[in-house]
Amino acid sequence: MADQELVEKHNPSGRISLDPEKAEEGLSQLVMTVIELLRQVVERQAMRRVENGSLTDEEIEKVGEALMNLEEKMEELKEIFNLDDDDLNIDLGPLGNLM
Repeated sequence: MADQELVEKHNPSGRISLDPEKAEEGLSQLVMTVIELLRQVVERQAMRRVENGSLTDEEIEKVGEALMNLEEKMEELKEIFNLDDDDLNIDLGPLGNLM
């Protein structure tokens, strides 16, 4: 891989790549970003329910385990697609960064 390509690959701009030759990379980045956003929303909702006392101890255990498994899978997928946390924080223009 050329030095310039390596710099571009690991220099997140906060934007999804629209280059037709890199469409697969841009699509994987977008899909992973949506999954990470949903994971964070589910985690926050679970924490609210725990804090409100609306979950049993067994439910808390199951939710915690599921969230840990999902986070592990996300780390695996980021490695497979050569992405990091900054790559998933896309720029939404005037709305700012996604995460």
